Amino acid sequence: MAAAMSIREGGLDLPDVHALLQTHLDTMALHSPAESRHALDLSGLRVPEVTFWTVWEGDDLIGCGALKELSPEHGEIKSMHTAAAHRGKGVAGKIVEHVIATASARGYSRLSLETGSPDGFAAARALYERYGFAYCGPFGDYREDPYSVFMTLDLE
Repeated sequence: MAAAMSIREGGLDLPDVHALLQTHLDTMALHSPAESRHALDLSGLRVPEVTFWTVWEGDDLIGCGALKELSPEHGEIKSMHTAAAHRGKGVAGKIVEHVIATASARGYSRLSLETGSPDGFAAARALYERYGFAYCGPFGDYREDPYSVFMTLDLE
């Protein structure tokens, strides 16, 4: 029987986390040109406005996700990635639920995200739709981009 999934804050100094984040960046590179990739690297995840979590099954790192504060009322989901061997087990849903709960607890009225428009991101878009995210225009510093879609969730 598999160990239960647990979410832990931090972990940016762990080699397994570095490898998972590199896989995330490499995956983005397969589907989008450099100017259309908005994934955060380690330095981007280490800023005060970003909270980063890892998902574990026992001693196995199986996913990650982050929440970036855009303003006191608005957060952004970042760095969502599930290890390939663990897809289809509900890892991403567990992260999304955790990020939504954290954003709500912080008093945000809105939670938004940017993800890719190519077919390689279809599962991500479907995940966010299941959690009630609606398509919207660019937010924050984003601009219209044929490789990006923007989604938002009203938390009020």
